[in-house]
Amino acid sequence: MLISFSVENYLSFKDRATFSMVASREKQHQERLGIIKSHKIKMLPMAAIYGGNASGKTNFCQALNFAKHLIVFGTRPDTRIPVEPFRLSQPHRGKPSGFIFEIHTGGKCYEYGFYLTPQQVEEEWLVEILKTTEKEIFRRKKDSISFRADLEKDQFMNFAFQGTRDNQLFLTNSVNQKVERFKALYEWFRDCLVLIAPDTRFESFDQFLKEDSPIYEYMNEALSRLDTGIAKIGGEDIPFDSIPMLPLEVRSQIKETLVKDKPARIRLDTHGDRYVVQLKDDEIHAQKLVSFHLDSDNKEIKFDLKSESDGSLRLIDLLPAFLAMSQDGPAKTLVIDELDRSLHTLLTRQLLDSYLADCGPNTQSQLIITTHDVLLMEQDLMRRDEMWVAERDADGSSHLIAFSDYKEIRNDKDIRKSYLQGRLGGIPKILLGGSLKPMNDRIAANG
Repeated sequence: MLISFSVENYLSFKDRATFSMVASREKQHQERLGIIKSHKIKMLPMAAIYGGNASGKTNFCQALNFAKHLIVFGTRPDTRIPVEPFRLSQPHRGKPSGFIFEIHTGGKCYEYGFYLTPQQVEEEWLVEILKTTEKEIFRRKKDSISFRADLEKDQFMNFAFQGTRDNQLFLTNSVNQKVERFKALYEWFRDCLVLIAPDTRFESFDQFLKEDSPIYEYMNEALSRLDTGIAKIGGEDIPFDSIPMLPLEVRSQIKETLVKDKPARIRLDTHGDRYVVQLKDDEIHAQKLVSFHLDSDNKEIKFDLKSESDGSLRLIDLLPAFLAMSQDGPAKTLVIDELDRSLHTLLTRQLLDSYLADCGPNTQSQLIITTHDVLLMEQDLMRRDEMWVAERDADGSSHLIAFSDYKEIRNDKDIRKSYLQGRLGGIPKILLGGSLKPMNDRIAANG
């Protein structure tokens, strides 16, 4: 579980901004709070971040994504770290950027963080958080490192650090070197922290073609009940060589590298067709993902996916992620940027209601969204500490604040009205008023 995340000097975040999933003393919806029993901490199952355009919502998601990618995939030798400090302040352009996580995994709570520049990792540390104290496991400062006493004489641990490049995280390299002690932490970032961008599409769409897959039945039932007009989705067998617009070099690469039981996914463009190719009996078989609608005689009529609406495609993208939140296995922390993109408010509300209905004291999954949909800003849906606002200051920097920090917001107050009136921040500071005609006249005069 994500307990908190802090980001500093990255994109629009100049000063440290901290986002927390720890529940406040708010009394509403207590029945759905998860509990870290070892530390007696009550955790929020979801949070929504509001804010005007360019307020920092997407940059917050990008900070999470950057940190995850750096931890999981690392860097190549002799390359710069693709970190982007706050650029609107001269002193900050040369300062390190910071990323600090508090997480719960494997029955333990940790703080893991690092500061870095494009050239090198300046500082990196891992601390185990106990009930009443903390124990530092390691702390790295540039090209030196100190370990907890019981690890100090571990020759393999020291060997792993000696092989860690300046532009590489020690956590990443130690796991690559098969240091088991940090594996659970690494796997949380790799497997449990899931980020979905506004243009993410069909990350696991091959599962939609398997009638024995749990996603297959769930998807078809959900798409029908959510008024998409789609009766079901499935696959159409086609010859591999007939896949249109597939570059010759890609076609050749697939033929050379495809192995049995490891299907390859093909996406020709963001809104176009999807294919799955796999090796069977030494032959390459291809299937095209299609949708089916019912005609007036209740017969299934096949459609290409690119004929479906953006909203239907967005649902096809999101539903498997929501299903994964309720399945057995490692609990997910799902972060969705612009959840409401292309979705009607009632559809977005239904997704949230369905997820929250299954949340309780044993819930370990978490949902974090960014949204502009103020119709979701209701206390019968979300607690005050589950609603956040991203605000851009006059100097262009972003910060985050929870609605529960505003003492004047009672649990019976219309939060939406206060937000739209600008009393909570996070709304566009629109300077343009009246008709656009005078502007058009100036453009024509200068034209």
